[in-house]
Amino acid sequence: MMQAPATIFLVDDDESVLRGLGRLLRAAGHATKPFASPSEFLAQLPGDTPGCAVLDLRMPGLNGLELQQAMESKDCYLPVIFISGHGDVPASVRAMKAGAVDFLLKPFDEQHLLGAISQALLKDAAARVGRAETAALHARHAVLTSREREVCALVAQGLTNKEVAQRLGTTEKTIKVHRARVIQKLDVDSVAELVRFVDRLGLGRARAV
Repeated sequence: MMQAPATIFLVDDDESVLRGLGRLLRAAGHATKPFASPSEFLAQLPGDTPGCAVLDLRMPGLNGLELQQAMESKDCYLPVIFISGHGDVPASVRAMKAGAVDFLLKPFDEQHLLGAISQALLKDAAARVGRAETAALHARHAVLTSREREVCALVAQGLTNKEVAQRLGTTEKTIKVHRARVIQKLDVDSVAELVRFVDRLGLGRARAV
């Protein structure tokens, strides 16, 4: 499937800044969508639209950092670039620790912003691929029966068929059947690959087999 074009979401309570950013980014070939307040942006969250968000740090109501947290709470994973007219070092540190791509002080170099946006779009594209792969893994795991999931988890922890049978109160022969079905349904070629599968889904800490 072809991915939708990326959009740069701009959130700033200064209308002149929004206009200037919009002109700059459109001239560079980017689609933009401006918002004059965090509440306006949150009311129209872009869902799964590819892109990134450029947020002013200091705004009435929610500030940029609080808006970033609100986005995450609503499962909006757009990479964030902060802009600010104030040299707030603690805020910039918090922003970067929270995963911001960059923190730019106004007036900022236009090429620096464009470079940060390019980096953010690459980050967004990679994250989307990762989420799609994880969703596919979850879909494969979802076809397992409840007993097969138990067997899957225990095998991934390195237990032998005999140990799994003892843990689940059944026979080793039955576990061999379940294990074969797990391998087939998950489309993995070995127990080592099963361990990696379980580990990627965070279904339990698997020890080496």
